[in-house]
Amino acid sequence: MRSDNLKKGVTRTPHRSLLKALGLTDEELKKPLIGIANSFNETIPGHMHLKQLVQSVKDGIRNAGGIPMEFNTIGVCDGLAMNHTGMKYSLVSRNIVADSIETVAMSTPFDALVFIPNCDKVVPGMLIASARLNIPSIFVSGGPMLAGNHRGKKISLSSTFEAVGSFKTNKISEEELLEIENRSCPTCGSCSGMFTANTMNCLTEGLGMALPGNGTIPAVYSERMRLAKTAGEQIMKLLEKDLKPLDIMTRESFENAVALDMALGGSSNTALHLTAIAHEAGVDLTLEDFDKISNKTKQLCKLAPASDYHIEDLYEAGGVSGVLKRLGENNLLHKSCQTVSLKTQGEIAEKSKIYNEDVIRTWENPAYSTGGIAVLKGNLALDGCVVKEGAVAKDMLVHKGRAKVFDSEEECVNAILENRVERGDILVIRYEGPKGGPGMREMLTPTSLLSGMGLDKEVALITDGRFSGATRGASIGHVSPEAASGGNIALVENGDEIYIDIPNRKIELLISDKELEERRKKLPKFQSKAKGYLKKYALHVSSAAQGAIEIFGE
Repeated sequence: MRSDNLKKGVTRTPHRSLLKALGLTDEELKKPLIGIANSFNETIPGHMHLKQLVQSVKDGIRNAGGIPMEFNTIGVCDGLAMNHTGMKYSLVSRNIVADSIETVAMSTPFDALVFIPNCDKVVPGMLIASARLNIPSIFVSGGPMLAGNHRGKKISLSSTFEAVGSFKTNKISEEELLEIENRSCPTCGSCSGMFTANTMNCLTEGLGMALPGNGTIPAVYSERMRLAKTAGEQIMKLLEKDLKPLDIMTRESFENAVALDMALGGSSNTALHLTAIAHEAGVDLTLEDFDKISNKTKQLCKLAPASDYHIEDLYEAGGVSGVLKRLGENNLLHKSCQTVSLKTQGEIAEKSKIYNEDVIRTWENPAYSTGGIAVLKGNLALDGCVVKEGAVAKDMLVHKGRAKVFDSEEECVNAILENRVERGDILVIRYEGPKGGPGMREMLTPTSLLSGMGLDKEVALITDGRFSGATRGASIGHVSPEAASGGNIALVENGDEIYIDIPNRKIELLISDKELEERRKKLPKFQSKAKGYLKKYALHVSSAAQGAIEIFGE
């Protein structure tokens, strides 16, 4: 056992003394030590209940003959960090999560690990750590929040952001605004739509790193505790089989995860996270792979923010396993891929059932004819950019408009609130990329204001930053190269025409190459004002097209 390096032999007498100070007995020291990487904290609704969930995991581990040893890592709530300096630290936290787990798991040589994430950057950060450590591992998340209910209609966190725009344009009263505020987030759990957290928790199933149900069983259901106990028992079986993350997270499993993402209509942030996880696993996954898989996949689920269906509805309809079943029926699932259930993806898909074809559509009646995410290229994004195509209004799939340029999210939000945005405009927010932000902030506030004001079907938004999974509309992010790296988005001027053609994957700044070069000669070199950890991050981060990973002289 890996932990024998800590427990066995005369030279480990001091180590055993310390372990006994923890209360471990001689009999327990003969058993495998199972680390539990818990992201519990009292600042995120998705994590506030994880102590109870971890107890179920511990019970499962002890039931199966292991010794659980819990430790913690950090977490950032994207909703609380939105639209202020805190959002610069959200994507950055993915690295801290991975690094902190690596540090603990290397200094305390566990035999296996159970990962307990729930929200946006914690899930990919833990997946990166699991690939890096490559010891038997399993994921069990905190689960999704139940949807709220406002005057007979299901609502979620994104409803509150959009309600601000509706209030500003006198579409709702202050009383109704408060009603929405009080009812949109009714339970613990990750916010209830197909936003980034829930997308990533669903993709842990697609990757094979979590048991069926991990992505969709609601946080408040007792079934979630039973899943956690089962995961605790299952990690002991994985240890016995010596099945490791890199045995599971192969090229084929990443293709399964991307296909699942496309079928679910998941968050565009997955283009950052899956590429970063794949990089750590030694798999070359690119934006071109996303586009290739998107073009042959159909979006089978249309969930909030693109509809009134939420994760709880996907759970009742058959969950992730039901979507995998659809993919398998249409030759878009690598069925032989291994999973932590010790069953193949094909075996899981074959035994699954679909109970509601309004939520998990048939292949003949999809929510959208291609995958939920599109990768666009053109002179405005030479290395690509992404858009959640399934959440774009039909009339905005092809659009030409004049640019209004902003060098920060705050400038754009002020313009929207001051009614300086006109129908047909294309808002360009730059210097918000991985280096330029730094930290590549999410832009849920401007997109939600546009939606609440009824402008999301007539105004597009382009940024080298990124968008929340709760965003809808023609919101195009991850523009690469970014402005801070001299990308052409830095050369856009007010009044320039921009052409967007999402079905044909094009995005073009309609000026000549000669004019672009003339503007480039006048472009001042970007000077970062970042301090502290953000300064370190900005010095080493790659482009969004490469997953915004850290590069240290690679």
